[in-house]
Amino acid sequence: MTPDAGHEARYRAIAADLAAKIRSGHYAPGEALPPQRELSASYGVTLMTLRQALRGLSDEGLIVQRPGKGTFVAPPHLAYQLGSLRSLADDLREQGHDVRTAVAGRALRRAPARIAAELRLRPGDTALRLERVREFAGRPAVHQVSWVRRPVADRIRDRDFTAVSLYTALADAGVAVARASEVVRPGLLDPAAARHLHEPQGSAVLVSTRITYTLDATPVVSDHATILGSMMEIRTERAATGLSLTWGATS
Repeated sequence: MTPDAGHEARYRAIAADLAAKIRSGHYAPGEALPPQRELSASYGVTLMTLRQALRGLSDEGLIVQRPGKGTFVAPPHLAYQLGSLRSLADDLREQGHDVRTAVAGRALRRAPARIAAELRLRPGDTALRLERVREFAGRPAVHQVSWVRRPVADRIRDRDFTAVSLYTALADAGVAVARASEVVRPGLLDPAAARHLHEPQGSAVLVSTRITYTLDATPVVSDHATILGSMMEIRTERAATGLSLTWGATS
């Protein structure tokens, strides 16, 4: 065996061993791997060889390397149905995922021009601004700001949104939603969302903008969600009769 072939065999063996430990649950989703120096010593290889093994695991989507923080097991796969009219958290919980919601802020505020236009408000009108952070696999993954028009907002503003979804609160208040229009596009993490998601500004994200309408076509909620690009992807299921879109974690 040539030196190059031996080197390749070693880092591939390390990658296979670590992959097996991740898939078996020895290293849980979101858990930090041991420091690189510790791993290289335990396998009896140089840091360069270990890093080649880690690079392969990163390419497979099994680990996430965060500069200055370490190497972490990637979160398990997610799947969020874009075709259904319900909350992201409800969708993920139905699949058996543990999703936690933290309320970062709620207040009646004057709606910015863009929100006023989306909700068909008059200049100077106020609306409920509800800011939430979704945690998945032990880490913040989604930063969401929802604007709810009044008088609906007055009936739901005191609900416990750590335990109740916005759509559930609307239903409990007697508001029947009929449809929503949603646009999803790639973007870069802005400073405000970066603080909540604990990721560097400029990281790759998916940005979802959704407007929800009542039965009489009145826009009632404007949602803006920033989703870490390292945790989600959009998948499609194509059929002769139509197209179904879903969310999923990157693999």
